Amino acid sequence: MGGRRSARALIERTLDAGSFVSWDEPPVNVRPGPEYAAEIVRAAERSGCDEAVLTGEGRLRGRRVAIVASEFAFLAGSVGVAAAERLVRAVERATAERLPLLASPASGGTRMQEGTLAFLAMTKISAAIAAHKAAGLPYLVYLRHPTTGGVLASWGSQGHVTVAEPGALIGFLGPRVYQALYGGEFPEGVQTAENLYRRGLVDAVVDADHLPVIADRALNVLLARPRPLDEVADPGQEEIPDLPAWDSIVRSRRPERPGVRRLLRHAADDVVPLNGTGEGESDPGLLLALARFGDSPCVLLGQDRNRQSIEHPLGPAALREARRGMHLARELRLPLVTVIDTPGAALSRDAEEHGMAGQIARCLAELVTLEAPTVSVLLGQGTGGGALALAPADRVICAQHAWLSPLPPEGASAIVYRTTERAPELAAAQGVRSVELRASGVVDRVVAEHDDAADEPEEFCRRLGSALDYELTVLLHRDRDERLAARHARYRNLGLPPGSG
Repeated sequence: MGGRRSARALIERTLDAGSFVSWDEPPVNVRPGPEYAAEIVRAAERSGCDEAVLTGEGRLRGRRVAIVASEFAFLAGSVGVAAAERLVRAVERATAERLPLLASPASGGTRMQEGTLAFLAMTKISAAIAAHKAAGLPYLVYLRHPTTGGVLASWGSQGHVTVAEPGALIGFLGPRVYQALYGGEFPEGVQTAENLYRRGLVDAVVDADHLPVIADRALNVLLARPRPLDEVADPGQEEIPDLPAWDSIVRSRRPERPGVRRLLRHAADDVVPLNGTGEGESDPGLLLALARFGDSPCVLLGQDRNRQSIEHPLGPAALREARRGMHLARELRLPLVTVIDTPGAALSRDAEEHGMAGQIARCLAELVTLEAPTVSVLLGQGTGGGALALAPADRVICAQHAWLSPLPPEGASAIVYRTTERAPELAAAQGVRSVELRASGVVDRVVAEHDDAADEPEEFCRRLGSALDYELTVLLHRDRDERLAARHARYRNLGLPPGSG
């Protein structure tokens, strides 16, 4: 990590040149005693600031944004009553003016000189940020070195997207306090930005010089608006050849078949990968990102075929990460796209003890009740509960050789016939292939493969991206109550004879 950057320097580097306008008013008078008053004077002289927080607005790549940042040189960036009041006023103004908010804490936490009142000020900071997010407005956080204590436990840990400075010390309990209380050193390497990334607690570790690019890319998604409906063309439905189900199953398992990462690379714009559950877990088998397909923004969560294996199958943490994506879609009022491509969820002691079945149930419940528009994509293998957890949606798109089944055909054959050798026969009988899924109402649109996505990955991904752009645009223009009623009816009546629902 390089030298510590001041709040002013960070703001100037992040925003367009000359665009920053301060919102700061003189700090409220907390009536400090003589010793504390002298500390405040010295801190102001040393830092060139009148408090530990700077607030204001500016332009980021031409877009108006609000920004709040800690000044560590002012009493270690600690937050007392005056700093908290300044911060809250800025958040409330950003909410009232419907501005995205960028926050960059660097703080030792609560200001000890002010005691309990400073400590409880974290409550109103958290409440103001919660109200900002409840208004559907983006909140982006950059954690600088160091960020600890009540600051991390309030406005430092609520970002829709959270990135951290390389090498930054980030933790709830500062190492000096730990040593004083427990008489030993805190375990090395725990409270670092890089370790938090590995644990799924921050989305990326990047130098401050990259902040403008990341923030701009995120806001391009979070603030995107779909095209008028009459400006987007339906890509249509190609005729799908009537091939055996087993043919599709074999093709879906080809290592060369494009997965969710290639879909994003060839068909999406402004992709912002997110990382982990935000609660200390991460599973490489699930990819979570913000992205745009055409002008249609979305939160995307997809099963990554290349990061699942027999040794590392899709586990409960992946579904908890998926639920983070669902929560983001709800909070940001963005469509949710789920991408299904899994040979099956983990079947193990660890999966059982960490609640795999419960996570599938919660994903299902959240998806079918999510107020945001939803699109599910069957991209490859769709096996078992891991696939089911991401399946319900307003619209379902299926690749020609994708399929959906309660078990892999070999497993189903073993149950019914006590042998795996009749897997092709059972796959045909179960109706797992795309044409049958469309005929039964499980799938709305099939994207053709010419004649195998593995042999034309870029072209196939672009066709699928066009279908996603169209479906998302239509859903974004659809009446919310009508859309939710249609989703409920779809799954309420699925499989029933006509007229019986």
